Amino acid sequence: MKVLLAADGSKYTKKALAFLVNHESLVNSNDELVLLNVQLQVPGRVKTMLGSADVAAYHREEGDKVLEPIRKFLGKHALNYRCFSVVGHPVEEILKAAAAEKSHLIVMGTRGLGLIGRALIDSIAQRVVSDCDIPVLLVK
Repeated sequence: MKVLLAADGSKYTKKALAFLVNHESLVNSNDELVLLNVQLQVPGRVKTMLGSADVAAYHREEGDKVLEPIRKFLGKHALNYRCFSVVGHPVEEILKAAAAEKSHLIVMGTRGLGLIGRALIDSIAQRVVSDCDIPVLLVK
């Protein structure tokens, strides 16, 4: 099975990762775990002022800040995994990566907002669940 974990570096990502590692029925040494970090695009004016190379370096550094602790954590477990970072809109990039990787499951950490919180905030997790055609596991 191939599992895509959307990683934003929050404590909710850590909870989702710990859940996966502790549930061998979801991911084990015979499966593949793909970790995706999505960096938001910087405004066009900023890119023009700083230059494309500096913006690309910024995105690489920010992606590494999220993915490096995950690599260290997974290095202690016998799992097949790959990590990568992309720039774009989180929902679109998560769905695109799931399709490109032919993932069987998407795993995401979520804050678990109540009814009012969901009404006020356009949740990335909620949009992935509604727009996705494969199972999505939300870990709270």
